[in-house]
Amino acid sequence: MQGTVRLRMASILRGNPMTKIAALLLGILLITAPAGLAQKKKDPPTRSVNGTVTTSDNKLAVGAVVQLKDTKTKVVRSFYTVPDKPGEYYFHGLSPDIDYELSATFQGAASNTRTLSVYDSRKEAVIDLKLNPKK
Repeated sequence: MQGTVRLRMASILRGNPMTKIAALLLGILLITAPAGLAQKKKDPPTRSVNGTVTTSDNKLAVGAVVQLKDTKTKVVRSFYTVPDKPGEYYFHGLSPDIDYELSATFQGAASNTRTLSVYDSRKEAVIDLKLNPKK
């Protein structure tokens, strides 16, 4: 079988100049194609937001619920602050092309809604949420 391939290649290389050019281009294509396919596609850029939730008397709110609302799709993600990291929350993998609204609730108290804007170019935004006194 190798002999057959060698004979065909030899006959191609002896023949028409256009055939030689076509064979050369085909060879280059076969050599460079795997390199092009091996390149990884870049992941789309993402950003994150984190911060702390405090009560009206400036204590960290363990057990607070922080909600992140995608203003485009209206999908809401929630995060519960835990004792390991009192009052802290974080959301990762957010699109830089979408506005997000953040708010927190804890034992009947709620924070004002804060916005993470598309114009905020930070890759890791910090937005602290303060709970308003219960009414």
